[in-house]
Amino acid sequence: MPDAFVKLREEAEGLLPGAVELRRRIHSEPELGLVLPETQRAVLDAIGDLGLEVETGGRTSAVVATLRGDRPGPTLLLRADMDALPLVEETGLPFASRRQGSMHACGHDAHVAMLAGAARLLSRRRGDLTGTLKFLFQPGEEGYAGARILIEEGLLDAEPRVDGAFAIHVDSSLAPGRIATRPGPILAAGDVFSIDLAGRGGHASMPHLAVDPIPVACEIVMALQAMVTRRVDAFDPAVLTVTRIVAGTAFNVIPAAAQVQGTIRSLSDATRRLVRERMERVVAGIAGAHEVEAKVHVIPGYPVTVNDAGFTAFVRGVASELAGPEGCIDMRAPVMGAEDFSYILERVPGALVFLGAGPAGGRGEPLHSNRMLLEESALATGIALHAAVALRWLEARADARA
Repeated sequence: MPDAFVKLREEAEGLLPGAVELRRRIHSEPELGLVLPETQRAVLDAIGDLGLEVETGGRTSAVVATLRGDRPGPTLLLRADMDALPLVEETGLPFASRRQGSMHACGHDAHVAMLAGAARLLSRRRGDLTGTLKFLFQPGEEGYAGARILIEEGLLDAEPRVDGAFAIHVDSSLAPGRIATRPGPILAAGDVFSIDLAGRGGHASMPHLAVDPIPVACEIVMALQAMVTRRVDAFDPAVLTVTRIVAGTAFNVIPAAAQVQGTIRSLSDATRRLVRERMERVVAGIAGAHEVEAKVHVIPGYPVTVNDAGFTAFVRGVASELAGPEGCIDMRAPVMGAEDFSYILERVPGALVFLGAGPAGGRGEPLHSNRMLLEESALATGIALHAAVALRWLEARADARA
């Protein structure tokens, strides 16, 4: 490890207690959506003494803190999402959620803590920076498209304009401190669908006098699974999952309507369109055969998160120096979850990496589990990685312009 990185790791370890304290503060007071006043306050308290140019407001509780180097140059955005999920926490932690029905089950509390720690570490090196760093603490990743809203408000175009972007996402299934990424698609597009079925209600003992939408819904669910496995290229995959079926009011009443809901995940625009078209055809065919009216609604979600190949190779090199070759993983396949960091990567080159934060010695509960635990020592690696990528990227861009 280069001497400069040894120093970064040492400083990051020194910042770990503060990062853990911030993470636990946020974890115990989780907030949902785009307006997160307590989380925003925690961020402002954590970075308030660093002399950064801080902006808040707009349609969200975002915090954008700017660190200008002593010499002009390019601008790198470092991003952490900060919202929680609507879950009832069952971890038994002493700092567990005090808000019933809300929990940081995706590690966003850790993301905030790591970025705040990196802001502190990097602010000490203002004289070494040829360019500008923007620290983005972003609400609304969990389904609210907070990144897209901030882009609409001018996040990437405000002077100095953003030239590149980097983000870290913790992974409770990876060993603490390991770093994983890949060029190209790293996370999927995520769309939401609902299928409304209209039949004719009646008495459960006389189904021949009704048009029962429930068996039609069940047939559609099974047919959609076969459609994906038989009509979608295995090397350009999709995942279609039905997560909810709503119908009926009583054991002896055939309902007049039923609804099927779920999600579609894909890794290309072509497959995204194909699945939607095939789903509509399958639903129309089955519903027509049973004399049920059907309407398919698809709500487009986040696009595919695509890591820039050059930026990813750069990050991979930095991570190997920081964590050692054995500490880095080249992912063979994307993760089929979705991320609104994708909107930023559509506009500027950049990359997202996964940071292992699973319990030492065993596989942890997955992300979005209400029993998920994180190994907090991994936060030091995240702090150092943010800082190392920022310093090296500004340095490389300055050398290229010289």
